Amino acid sequence: MAAYKVPAVVKPPKAKKKQVYLVASGDLRLSANQNCWAAQHEMEEALGRSIADAGYELVRAHPYKEEEKHGFIASQKEGMCVFAGIDPDAKLIVAEAVWQYSHHVLAGLLSHRGPILTVANWSGTWSGLVGMLNLNASLTKAGKKYSTLWSEDFSDKAFLDRLGEWLDKGEVRHKTKHVVPLKKVKVPSAEQRLGEALARQLASEKAIMGIFDEGCMGMYNAIIQDELLSPLGVFKERLSQSALYYETTQVRDEEAREVYQWLLDRGLDFHFGPDARKDLTETQVLLQCKMYIAALRIADDFGCHLIGIQYQQGLKDLLPASDLVEGMLNNADRPPVKSRDGRRVLYEGRPLVHFNEVDECAGLDGLMTYRVHSAMGQPVENTLHDIRWGDADRSGTTDEYVWVFLISGSAPPAHFIDGWKGASSQRQPEMYFHLGGGTLKGISKPGEIVWSRVFVDNGRLKMDLGRAGVVELPAEETQRRWNETTSQWPIMHAVLYGVTRDQMMARHKANHIQVAYADDAAAADKALLAKAAMAEAMGMDVSLCGTRKNGKSWT
Repeated sequence: MAAYKVPAVVKPPKAKKKQVYLVASGDLRLSANQNCWAAQHEMEEALGRSIADAGYELVRAHPYKEEEKHGFIASQKEGMCVFAGIDPDAKLIVAEAVWQYSHHVLAGLLSHRGPILTVANWSGTWSGLVGMLNLNASLTKAGKKYSTLWSEDFSDKAFLDRLGEWLDKGEVRHKTKHVVPLKKVKVPSAEQRLGEALARQLASEKAIMGIFDEGCMGMYNAIIQDELLSPLGVFKERLSQSALYYETTQVRDEEAREVYQWLLDRGLDFHFGPDARKDLTETQVLLQCKMYIAALRIADDFGCHLIGIQYQQGLKDLLPASDLVEGMLNNADRPPVKSRDGRRVLYEGRPLVHFNEVDECAGLDGLMTYRVHSAMGQPVENTLHDIRWGDADRSGTTDEYVWVFLISGSAPPAHFIDGWKGASSQRQPEMYFHLGGGTLKGISKPGEIVWSRVFVDNGRLKMDLGRAGVVELPAEETQRRWNETTSQWPIMHAVLYGVTRDQMMARHKANHIQVAYADDAAAADKALLAKAAMAEAMGMDVSLCGTRKNGKSWT
């Protein structure tokens, strides 16, 4: 008989009956993890007190790292090592007070057998709720069972009651009665026919989705499997950010100057300073103008109908941030760019749909929105935003709960009050972008919007849609919200129709939300229904969330 060296599998210690393990997924960037650690530690302390009061012990599954000065899991490899030491049947909490990379912990979570609870703070400054929504969507895509909770201070009765329920039963559920399957809604014949025709056109003529470095921001939920995407008529062109960098270096200085002058002529306000390490400089902006030209030319080379630039990992070490580039691309009124031979204006008179952070779900949604709104004569500009935070309006302008939708890239000036003249460009925070680069900042104009999200749920494409209004708040209240979040980024004050804060958190399967304006409330309702019909005809499971503006249900 042959003798083999059979490896021994080391089993982790068994968790005690009243022990709950905690893990914290972090950023990939050391500077971000160090800057955010204090907020994470404060959250964990508060959470630990609540769990102790319930008669349980919270056990941190990985230590604070003295040399790195933070206690986050900062890579997939580290996450695997941490989970190798956790009892796979233990109760497990993923606590998030910051943005996090889901793939750092996904491998361990998918093999974990015990109850999983994701928990987030409620803060604009420390975006744990954004990170948690991303993780929740990733677990949903993988078909992994989990529960989720959120709180401002982890001592309110609603949180404590639900925490106790999870500790006792290993599960907590939220009511989502605001969600209605499209099959229960009677879609008017005109919108139904349009949606079905657009779905047939896409399946027949097909579209190309250009993707620069798929998945490098760790968002597993933002990747649509080819097997789900291709039957719709959408095919990926996988591109490299190194190609975008090279093409940027090939753009002539005078071409960049023409784009820059166009922006100045439109009234874009650049906030320049003398120190490139901390301030926005003209040199950074001119590089962004070159990247804008390069992106259009690469998209044209491959016949792309939409593109997504990853904008952080990899590219951030070579070029200034792509925020300004992305916002320009998503606007119909933007600097013209000619082909290399000078014979054609690329994507003339229309946006080149861009999806920030290469969120393919947002990309597919953006493509659908562009086609629906084009056919209906509605504004075609659309973008994703982070569901960054929400709060009561402190100015007394409205009694409604006002969400802060906020995103670094992709927001088009057509969404802003006064358009280009109401926009400014400020340097991205040094913590994330040491080479700088200007944002495209503005305040979203009051009006009627359709919001939506495409997501993958256990092997199927799904779409949620809803209606909302954008409200205008006084300058002081807007600035307060910017101060609580990221003041360099564009902001949208959104009031969701018929959806409470907790309903949104319980249901939404992404850190991102797609938004598009319509001319008025009636037009927005029709655009929503036409897009819903298109999605259903494409084979998605479609649900409508909340109500119309007047509070009337969709059924």
